[in-house]
Amino acid sequence: MSVTDDLVLGLTHVIDLPGLTEAAGAKLEAADIAALVEEAARFTGEKMAPGWQQADRHGARYANGTVTCPPHYTQLMRDWIDSGWQGIAAPTEHGGQGLPHALWIAVTELASAADMAFFLGPVLTAGAIDLLAGHATPDQAARWLPRLVSGEWTGTMCLTEPQAGSDLSALRCRAEPLGEGRYALHGQKIYITWGEHDLTENILHLVLARLPGAPEGSKGISLFAAPRILPQGGRNALRCGGIEHKMGIHASPTCIMLFDGAEAELVGEPGRGLNAMFAMMNAARLAVGVQGVGQGARALALAEAYAAQRSQNGRNIDHHPDVARMLAEMRATTLAGRLLALEAAAALDRHHLLGEEAGATRLALLTPIVKAWCTDRGVETASLGIQVHGGMGFVEDSGAAQVMRDARIAPIYEGTNGIQAIDLLVRKLARDGGAAMRALLAEVAATDPRLAHATARLAAVTDLLLGLQGRDPDAAQSLAAAYLDACGWLLGGWMLARAASASPDRAALADFYLARLLPRAEARCMEIEQGAALPTASRH
Repeated sequence: MSVTDDLVLGLTHVIDLPGLTEAAGAKLEAADIAALVEEAARFTGEKMAPGWQQADRHGARYANGTVTCPPHYTQLMRDWIDSGWQGIAAPTEHGGQGLPHALWIAVTELASAADMAFFLGPVLTAGAIDLLAGHATPDQAARWLPRLVSGEWTGTMCLTEPQAGSDLSALRCRAEPLGEGRYALHGQKIYITWGEHDLTENILHLVLARLPGAPEGSKGISLFAAPRILPQGGRNALRCGGIEHKMGIHASPTCIMLFDGAEAELVGEPGRGLNAMFAMMNAARLAVGVQGVGQGARALALAEAYAAQRSQNGRNIDHHPDVARMLAEMRATTLAGRLLALEAAAALDRHHLLGEEAGATRLALLTPIVKAWCTDRGVETASLGIQVHGGMGFVEDSGAAQVMRDARIAPIYEGTNGIQAIDLLVRKLARDGGAAMRALLAEVAATDPRLAHATARLAAVTDLLLGLQGRDPDAAQSLAAAYLDACGWLLGGWMLARAASASPDRAALADFYLARLLPRAEARCMEIEQGAALPTASRH
């Protein structure tokens, strides 16, 4: 089965997008969904994938304040704009197609697998669209959103500063009022993905900064929008001070951005900037999880092709038992992550299209799991892909090494996976005493009898960690990563059991996962139980 087949199965049967859209009053037929996914696969396969290694070797380049991208990206960006994919899930009133977010997630996986470095620009732009659709004034939305939705402009997320990484309350960038609703931004931001480039006429920077007299901490942060090119046509007082030289995603310019009195507008309410930015951050976290799936899919495709033609001891190596085992693990974890990401997107669509509050609750619970578990699996799958290639995997020409280098950023950016685990425990579980997780676990246990034991174990450690969080937060949080990992392995099994129920040709892969990989969830539960019993001095 191809990635396209898996995505169509996931969309049409596992999450039942036709039924969801019918309930919303605008049914998408299974044939239409399949046609859309197939066209996205064609576009990404023909336009994006051929140049991914060339782009990596050329990289983004900086000189005299100017950032240039690999030469073929110029035409690729034109093709991307002409394709209309940027606006697939964007509001129709601003030029988008208004389709379910689950379809954008399918496009995200295909594009991330084809050329992750290029697609980071459109991913950030999609997050900017989500943020502005919810928080911009009607006038701002009318001026900015059509250009972002079309892809003519790109958007950035300017949060991190040298002294303020994950702790955004420590940021110092300031906004001075200029009158008439305008502000001047002063400060430095780092790690700004696609902060400067030569592919579109304009870039809209969404920047967190402090107003004069704002209180310390996160409550004093406001959100501002600053374009690279001002409406009257002049260059704004912002510039790139350099790009980072990175382990991977070489063609994606990761910029140091300097704001030297850059003209900007306030987005949303003063002091509520972080709340607004979380709309973009949550969209980005889900997308980063899908990037992990995409890199796993790319690693798998390379490994399968190599193993099918590499002969050792009289037979192709994909028939050697241990290589077959590695390929099966790569297939199973990648499909599990793919379907889990679609399940999270379906929760978002149930909330947006049907107004279901339960959808928002399920999305909040699944987002840190998708972001962390899928990106960790992406790195592991990339590593297995190198192992399948043997020595050729360690040689750049095969492409397997590039997948590993590119995949490694995903567990780090948009909130490290350790932060995702703490978010799951401290915010998502604790806010309702674990009720949403228990409801999800009951749903999982009812799907397949083979999931029942692991589900019961996870339910028990959920209660254990909630109790420990109340008594000794540091101890509980030291076990949060193990807990998130256990959740991921169990939910991955749940998704594969559902896929096998929907399509018997996925049964063998589900059987492999439930027998060989699901025990990792129980191992993590055992780790939590024994870790919680350790003396304080031995926990770290």
